[in-house]
Amino acid sequence: MPNRLAAETSPYLLQHADNPVDWHPWGAEALERARSEDRPILLSIGYAACHWCHVMAHESFEDDETARMMNALFVNVKVDREERPDLDGIYMQAVQAMTGHGGWPMTVFLTPSGEPFYGGTYYPPEDRHGMPSFKRILTSVSDAWTNKRDALVRTTSAVQEIYARAAARAQSSGKVTVQTLEGACRSLASQYDSRHHGFGGAPKFPPTMALDFLLRYWKRMRAGNALEMAANTFKAMARGGIYDQVGGGFHRYAVDAQWLVPHFEKMLYDNALLVRFGTHLWQATKDAEVRRITEETLNWLTLEMTSLEGGFHSSLDADSEGHEGKFYVWTLAEIESIPGADAAIARTAWGVTSEGNFEGKNILFRPLDDRMVALRLNIEEREVQPALDRAKVYLYATRAARVWPARDGKIVASWNGLMLRGVAEAARAFGGAHLRELAIRNGEYLLRSLVREDGRVWRLPPTEVRSVGGFLEDHAAVALGFLDLYQLTFDRRWLDAAQRITVAMNAAFWDAGNGVFYDTANDAERLITRPRDTTDNAMPSGNSLAVELLLKLGDLLHDADLQRQGAWVLETQAEGLSRYAQAFGHLLGAADMAVHGAVEVALVGEPNRDNFMALAKVVGATYVPSLVLAGGSRYSADDVALLADREMVDGKATAHVCRGHACELPTTDAAELALQLE
Repeated sequence: MPNRLAAETSPYLLQHADNPVDWHPWGAEALERARSEDRPILLSIGYAACHWCHVMAHESFEDDETARMMNALFVNVKVDREERPDLDGIYMQAVQAMTGHGGWPMTVFLTPSGEPFYGGTYYPPEDRHGMPSFKRILTSVSDAWTNKRDALVRTTSAVQEIYARAAARAQSSGKVTVQTLEGACRSLASQYDSRHHGFGGAPKFPPTMALDFLLRYWKRMRAGNALEMAANTFKAMARGGIYDQVGGGFHRYAVDAQWLVPHFEKMLYDNALLVRFGTHLWQATKDAEVRRITEETLNWLTLEMTSLEGGFHSSLDADSEGHEGKFYVWTLAEIESIPGADAAIARTAWGVTSEGNFEGKNILFRPLDDRMVALRLNIEEREVQPALDRAKVYLYATRAARVWPARDGKIVASWNGLMLRGVAEAARAFGGAHLRELAIRNGEYLLRSLVREDGRVWRLPPTEVRSVGGFLEDHAAVALGFLDLYQLTFDRRWLDAAQRITVAMNAAFWDAGNGVFYDTANDAERLITRPRDTTDNAMPSGNSLAVELLLKLGDLLHDADLQRQGAWVLETQAEGLSRYAQAFGHLLGAADMAVHGAVEVALVGEPNRDNFMALAKVVGATYVPSLVLAGGSRYSADDVALLADREMVDGKATAHVCRGHACELPTTDAAELALQLE
């Protein structure tokens, strides 16, 4: 018989709706039951594409004996971390403090008032490799609750002290300077893996935000090693098994140091960040491989992750037919079935062998570049990539006949905002009506389905069953997405929408007394603490997205209050920026803008005219860190301040480029504009 989760809309919660566990969704009913029965809460947090969440579900939550213990001893609550990042953040902080590490599935035991007193991640069904079994944990925690409650109270008090420190009034740790950015670059260089690229050892996650900062740093300072680290890491990932060589898109992370064996789930937010960085890297280098990988990832987004209404889905599962990666791996015979001479090129280029490199099968990767493949097969180098393109079409059709991994179809506001940024910037850089249309459709969907009239943003499209108010990251990411859509289309409504969201964001999330942004709104559900995460983890924090939004919009509108607010938040994080660069990758990008200032480009003229489009094309093809772009004709100072008093020259579309309150001569010539931008 289905449990209470059957009435939910989250794909992750619905995966557990038929468990014999008496699951509750998070809410007043579960908390009241725990209070009235004086039982601890067993809180289990995960997400739909999480491999080890599935493993623990099959081993424990589908097991009748384990479920009987859980039902007898606890009030059991399931949470989708993608729906409720506030709960995930609060309890992850506690688990990390208790154990020194975190991850999903996350298992936390709470008092009836929601205070954590014990926690961990995955627990096996039997004692294994020094890990206690889940049933042993259940028995021990229940015994402690019954017989040693005083000790548990001491634990909850210690955790509350951690929360209290995080909630303290922010203090300035000094101005962010060029030296801050230099220190961050040195910090990243000290952790760089010069052999396999990326930072540190296994497991390796795409360090996309840090790479984007390094690219900015190279452009500003002409530091060749920064470009090397950024470009080589992107290419190492693109040539590894973490990249889907057949269908495009990047998997979640690699379990090894050389990017070969991934955890096979694909997350929208990872690919959003990688699309945007790939676009920037192509603008900087004009590297054909970088462009191909970025465009293939966008093609994957279009084919597999875009809803009929224009929203972007959340993730694809790692598992299919009960096995991780089964959908994505190949036998030698399958590769040799590719028609004609393309089979030999594919086998050589993708490192395919009879033994395989993953459980007897092959994860496709690129151990050899096109030149080496051509030398081995005695063919022309120019023959290699077209052969691989044909092979991909054949293999994609073959793979499409397999059982597909499950897709989490949730439309998450912040993740969509991040991908909207990537698509809009790629459309400016690469051109093409398809990408432009994809960006506009997504923007219209978000504006229609997730943005309220008052500027507040929903986390997910509201339904009759549940509505989840947006968090700081949702407001900032969607507003930034709309700013990038404005810079693509020069349609004023996207700028208006971004401005409206920013006003609402400041009203709901900014605490002027403490000088901080909180992750939850001032009218959100009251939890044991009001979460405030300032570090960039798998995706940018709401804090760093908000700072970038304030600085960009402040520059575009010449709003000094917004710029001062963004600069203050940076000051409160200045000390950590250079010392812990990987933890502040996105915020370092905002710091770059604060230190060096925006590069302002005002294009004056009719956006649909050839001369205007020629100027816009040059801007799109050029890597310009901290670009603030406005365009249109005859705006007033009360409208878009960046366009105020800008005139056309000789009746032609004209570009005005300014840096640090100094402007170049206005130009109508695309070639001259390219020189000014460089």
